[in-house]
Amino acid sequence: MTLKIKHNANPLNKKVCDRAHRILLALPKKTPARAWPDFGYYSFLLQRHKEAAPASDAQRFQTWLPSAATSELTVLFVDDSVSQFSLLSLMGKCAKGLTRKHEEVVLDTHALHPALAQRVALALIAALAARLESLPDFRRQPKTPPQTVALACHSVQAPDYKRTLAEAAGNGLARYLTTLPGNQLSPKLYVKRIRELARTEGWQLEFLDRATLTKKKAGAFLAVAQGNDNDGSGIAHLRYTPARARQAGTVALVGKGICFDTGGMNLKSAKYMHGMHEDMAGSAVALGTLLALSRLRVKFPVHCWLAITENHIGAGAYKQNDVVTALNGTTIEIVHTDAEGRMVLADTLTLAAKTKPALLIDYATLTGSCVAALGTTYSGVFGNRIPLLEKAMRAGQASGERVWAFPHDLDFDEDLESTIADIKQCTLEGGPDHILAARFLDRFVPAEIPWLHVDLSAGNHKGGLAHITSDITGFGVYFTCNLLLDQDARD
Repeated sequence: MTLKIKHNANPLNKKVCDRAHRILLALPKKTPARAWPDFGYYSFLLQRHKEAAPASDAQRFQTWLPSAATSELTVLFVDDSVSQFSLLSLMGKCAKGLTRKHEEVVLDTHALHPALAQRVALALIAALAARLESLPDFRRQPKTPPQTVALACHSVQAPDYKRTLAEAAGNGLARYLTTLPGNQLSPKLYVKRIRELARTEGWQLEFLDRATLTKKKAGAFLAVAQGNDNDGSGIAHLRYTPARARQAGTVALVGKGICFDTGGMNLKSAKYMHGMHEDMAGSAVALGTLLALSRLRVKFPVHCWLAITENHIGAGAYKQNDVVTALNGTTIEIVHTDAEGRMVLADTLTLAAKTKPALLIDYATLTGSCVAALGTTYSGVFGNRIPLLEKAMRAGQASGERVWAFPHDLDFDEDLESTIADIKQCTLEGGPDHILAARFLDRFVPAEIPWLHVDLSAGNHKGGLAHITSDITGFGVYFTCNLLLDQDARD
């Protein structure tokens, strides 16, 4: 699938309208009709607008032009106050219904000041690119997006879209992998895909299999993996290293990669087991972020650690009241086998922390309590630095992938005190499990390493989120790129 982007410094005119399939005319909000530009169909548009009588606060107005191509025209009304989430949502609606094999789209932003014009153009590019990303479809007659979308941007300044396309590719990868059913993405098959990606993208790869992790005494990860017959479980370590990079500025990304989660001995019911092939979304987001950053050739090293296994029921599965020893020596009392995500992350965070990164970020579809607290339009963030959390909140607003920071105080640890081990895995009383999970993970990140934990409550949102139309959103790639590239989170 191809998105071809061209820039034209000239304003929209009738000749352009007569050959384009879709036209978007962006105007400052509350612009009176008499101030609309005359692009060859001004009188027709004025009459159609008068007949339709849209609400005064409407963001867009649509009609069809009597042009040679019978163009669909959308007038957009925007101003600086529009949030990035709202802007992406608006552009997502404008990009709907791409059905032609080769679609032509025209955007004119001459009426906007340069900064807002750039935002509008890049949001549309992100929306179009998202629709061109192919997702798994096993139907005999799968629905396919257009092969090519040609976008002509009529604006004073050409949009700098390289980063937008890299982020869209990373988000697309995350959505593709998360959409794959469990029998198409077992740990073995997942690692095979990772090896292929590493070869294609030029990443270094080290895979720590169960035998290696046994020697390292990674008991928290192995407790979850021991219930599986599939021997493909392990921790993948990928590295992107630019030329002349200093190791001191390394970013480490850690992802939960539970390819299917039955709940283990504490077996889920059918309602809650449905969709558990998506429990590896955290690892897909980490991998997608690595893809975006490496394609942008960022000047700092990026390490990506993926905890890949399944949580199954079986003769060897770990049980309630077991006590296991994590890689860093912490003993853990098992309380609920369906709290497996924090277990595999514990040892993976320990490994990542040993490389002493400048910033450590982990991603996981970790807790239902975070969904209960925020719904599925925001994700939760936790961290060991207040300034880092502030930057994360700003990155969420600026990227359109919104996050909310939760408490991370020491007194929450009282709920995780065990009479037999160093810490309890969780509690059975419910309560703020998203906070307790973060406090549990905190044990495996040395205090001197800045750390951010992202609980992906927005990893799946019915009908899509912002400009993403699939239920599986790939949430986290745009957020992390903004955090690293715009908010100086490594500093």
